[in-house]
Amino acid sequence: MAIWRFDAIGTRWEIETTDELDAARREAVTAEIERFDREWSRFRGDSGVTGLGREGGTLASIDAGAILDAYRTASDATHGAVNPLVAESLVALGYDAEYSLVAGEPVAAAARWTEALRWTDAEVTASAPALLDIGALGKGRLVDLVADVLADMPGGLVVDAGGDMRIRGRAVRVGLEHPYDATKAIGVAEVQDAALCASAVNRRAWGDGLHHVLDARTGVPVRTWAATWALGADAMHADAVATALFFDGGPDLAAHWGVQWVRMSTDGRAERSPECPIELFTARS
Repeated sequence: MAIWRFDAIGTRWEIETTDELDAARREAVTAEIERFDREWSRFRGDSGVTGLGREGGTLASIDAGAILDAYRTASDATHGAVNPLVAESLVALGYDAEYSLVAGEPVAAAARWTEALRWTDAEVTASAPALLDIGALGKGRLVDLVADVLADMPGGLVVDAGGDMRIRGRAVRVGLEHPYDATKAIGVAEVQDAALCASAVNRRAWGDGLHHVLDARTGVPVRTWAATWALGADAMHADAVATALFFDGGPDLAAHWGVQWVRMSTDGRAERSPECPIELFTARS
């Protein structure tokens, strides 16, 4: 197997293929990541999302419909806890474009966010300035897009973006990293022709108990669940479920999309979906 490692969108990527990727395919992958980042990153001054946050208007993107339709479903399932307008509170708490990590007061996101935005398959429009954060599912969406770019590669394929991965053509055993001890795993998943996405409160954490998983209704970081894993047909929906599992309604969303899951509480208990094939090593609640 050949492995190509690089950094992009603030995380480490590993793309594993049966044969070495040629220059043209690497360029195509790089171009797709750059396009997505230029449109959707709130950490770039020149991005489409940053423009929406400054001025409102329209962002043209082939991802708009898929992303915002999924957000609407996730928001409905979690009673508004998952909401792309959570960006305002992330910025207020210090997770801003400059990574200042200087915390102010949390901000509750607008509950009726679907009225603040209009979208089609190819664009999203904000009638007033509205900064979006698509972290609940954006990395998963990009993993799917990169896998699509490499759809004609023969043999096996693993696209892994900081733990959100899509695997094709062969079975791969993946450890579920313990959120409080990176040297341990709480279980193992065997993934083949599917996606596995994870989220944890120890990632992108700063200050006094602050981290990137916020309840959009309050703007405050979640406290009950420490880590989640979601196994599904594609990475975008698995990523969205991994976020939604921090809230009531997450399991219902997973069932709606046919995603299997595991989550671990902050006191060390583990839960999983009824038909989940992931092997666990820790106590279950």
